Amino acid sequence: MVSKISNQADDGRHFQPYPSNGICGKLGDKWTAQVIWHLSLANGRTLRFSALQSEIKGITHRMLTLTLRNLERDGLVIRHYFPEVPPRVEYQLTDMGSELLQVLESVNSWIWKNLPRIEECRRVYDDDNQ
Repeated sequence: MVSKISNQADDGRHFQPYPSNGICGKLGDKWTAQVIWHLSLANGRTLRFSALQSEIKGITHRMLTLTLRNLERDGLVIRHYFPEVPPRVEYQLTDMGSELLQVLESVNSWIWKNLPRIEECRRVYDDDNQ
């Protein structure tokens, strides 16, 4: 029996199976999950921009800035600005950002569980398509 995923929410509203509002694209980009993960390690405390940048290998100042702005805009991160000399900026996850972390952990668990199968499928595909 083939099951079909419903596109109707519990309250009767219809929705797209893959939202076209850009959020899935942001969550799937190279840096978003890493920023959320590192902020989660702060365990409710704030992290300075410089600490995030030094902990996330390979991220540029510009990409970290853009990623944090997008996360702040979407309500997943809170930005704390301290008008000191030099200025200090710190970030922390919102409650919604922490909820997202739980979803990302589930995806990460699925990846680790299926990684050997994925690697085998890639090997077979690559061998067949050379």
